[in-house]
Amino acid sequence: MKEIVLITGAGGMIAQELEKKLEKVYTIRFLTRKKERENEFEWDIKKGYIDEEALENVSHIIHLAGANISEKRWTNERKAELISSRIDSANLLLKTVRKKSIRLKSFISASGINLYGTRTTEKIYTEDDQPGNDFLSEVVVLWERAADDFKEQKLAERVVKIRTAVVLSRKEGALKKMLLPIQYYIGSPLGSGKQYMPWIHIEDICSMYEFVLKNPETEGAYNAVSPQHTTNAGLTKKIAQILKKPLFMPRVPAFILKLMFGELATAVLEGSRASSQKIQDAGFHFKFADLSEALNNLLKKNDSH
Repeated sequence: MKEIVLITGAGGMIAQELEKKLEKVYTIRFLTRKKERENEFEWDIKKGYIDEEALENVSHIIHLAGANISEKRWTNERKAELISSRIDSANLLLKTVRKKSIRLKSFISASGINLYGTRTTEKIYTEDDQPGNDFLSEVVVLWERAADDFKEQKLAERVVKIRTAVVLSRKEGALKKMLLPIQYYIGSPLGSGKQYMPWIHIEDICSMYEFVLKNPETEGAYNAVSPQHTTNAGLTKKIAQILKKPLFMPRVPAFILKLMFGELATAVLEGSRASSQKIQDAGFHFKFADLSEALNNLLKKNDSH
């Protein structure tokens, strides 16, 4: 009998890639707002509804659900949604697991590298560092606390939190947004361009989830970030170089981004480095530790589509 893994956030790029990686060894189920496949089960976070069949004989939950941080301006309503989509969803799972008297082998939750604060410093953050004091830090603190409840209430043998950097994928996310202006000769760094951009290749983030799933001694928080650091300007230049496109445009001034995006602008205008030493010490190997190799892999595939 294969162990059953229940994944939330079915529509996201990580969930889709993760299924391909895990399906040979595990039985994969998804929680989704609208059932379209046999292995999908419906839930409605706002209504507090979940199809309890999804949890029958489940050994592991990988909690990836969460509204996209950079999709819309942070109105008060949007901020509430960013928190609710992460925390209320985790609490609904917790309530159902408790009700059904399930003892999970692991509860593995997505988390954010933004825990350390949206600021640009020379410090390289490790998992032992304290949270920052801005909105994104607050979101991540609550998110991780909701995950830790599974351990505290003895509903899971262990809890793992994957503090995720910018995921580079050719399908969606930051890389896709950066490609378009560069392809049309209007690409340029944002703000000073000196803000660090912690990043990870889509294949490596999925491999990291697989690694912690298969290694029961892994526990607590891990930074999911490539060992090689870059800045916003560095990443922009590297993409342009691989696409063989010149960068004519001056940097986009910070005040324009603030006018366009409001408070959300800080998420792209500031950034510090984080260390991936802890996950490497646990035995994890990055396939794409080098930015040039990561971008070549993603952009060459892009050309062939």
